[in-house]
Amino acid sequence: MLSNIALYGAIETGLIYGLVAFGIYLSFRVLDFPDLTVDGSFPLGAAVAAVLIIDGWNPWLATGCAVLAGMAAGAVTALLNVKLNILNLLASILTMIALYSVNLRIMGRPNVALLTEETVLTPWYDLGLQFHQVPVLLFVIVVFIALILLWRFMKSETGLAMRATGANARMARAQGIATGAMIVLGVALSNGLVGLAGALFAQSQGAADVTMGVGVIVIGLASLIGGEAVVTPSTVFRALIACVVGAIIYRLAIAFALNADFLGLQAQDLNLITAVLVTLAIVLPGVRTSIAGKLSRKKA
Repeated sequence: MLSNIALYGAIETGLIYGLVAFGIYLSFRVLDFPDLTVDGSFPLGAAVAAVLIIDGWNPWLATGCAVLAGMAAGAVTALLNVKLNILNLLASILTMIALYSVNLRIMGRPNVALLTEETVLTPWYDLGLQFHQVPVLLFVIVVFIALILLWRFMKSETGLAMRATGANARMARAQGIATGAMIVLGVALSNGLVGLAGALFAQSQGAADVTMGVGVIVIGLASLIGGEAVVTPSTVFRALIACVVGAIIYRLAIAFALNADFLGLQAQDLNLITAVLVTLAIVLPGVRTSIAGKLSRKKA
């Protein structure tokens, strides 16, 4: 069984990766744009926030700058695709590779510690809650606000134009929608959310590291696909809820797997566990549909 600290820690990390899942939902589901930039924009957000906090900036202002940095990274990827006609997947890989050097330039070294610095979490520790409950409370509020804003945006005229671009770009262009601008905006927003997640992750963990983005795309996809297996994404709101639910379930599953002594799993098995969970999330909905179809035919 998980201890309270491990349980809250899994939920805390799950909420952060829920923001990543929001971003991946925008690029993969809404725009049909396979984007690997997130592996670079996640540590980019962490690096920008960490360096600015150390320089004495207000933590929330530093976090806002991390969002803008993530958006800039996403915009570069989209412009490579839209303006230079580079394949979207290749464009995102090029940006991701470049961001490794950019992140090292920003931090000046491979990692930056924040353990003694004031972060967005610092004032919340005065509420009298237990130490491990504070990040969960703050991140629930942040994720809720992000969910509502993103939901409202997707229902706006611009959001509908973006959804039309992802559904059928040719038809969208015929209706007068600037599909190139929609792709740039969508991928920028996607990576802005990922940059926000990176900034919050660095502040909750007490450090920013240049390698902390490795595998973020896989975690985000696992959260997205797993959430959709649990919550049917029949509407935009349900799809966003599925992102958060999937991220939390993913982190809880990882925590349970690593803490189950009878399984004999260790921290280095994390990628193996992730691969198994993603496979199950992809396969199970199809199996469930197949079983339901067979049962309905038998009744008929």
